[in-house]
Amino acid sequence: MGAIKLLLGLLAIVAVVVSMFQIIPPIMGNYSFQDDLRTIALMDGTNQQKSEEDVRNDVLRKAQEHELPIDARQVTVHRINTPGIATVYIAADYAVTVNLPGYSFDMRFTPNSGNKGF
Repeated sequence: MGAIKLLLGLLAIVAVVVSMFQIIPPIMGNYSFQDDLRTIALMDGTNQQKSEEDVRNDVLRKAQEHELPIDARQVTVHRINTPGIATVYIAADYAVTVNLPGYSFDMRFTPNSGNKGF
């Protein structure tokens, strides 16, 4: 009976470790991508020459670097121009499928630049 409990305990630990190796990379990728969105918003917000489409292309380029499944329809870009202050708000909405042994699910992420102006 003790050997069975030990075996079940070890199987549970292995299952948790395997699950973490599948779940943590999308979370870390999203964290890094959100940091990139903030950087893009700060850099492109001050550049009046860049259109919303140019900003969207910058976001898609970063998403491709992080191997995220994002297309142009999933990226929202709003340029906020007030006297003396120019900012860009960027948001994306995407899902990553996580495949665990015997179970798969989608993790939905909605990173944004957090830069909505004043």
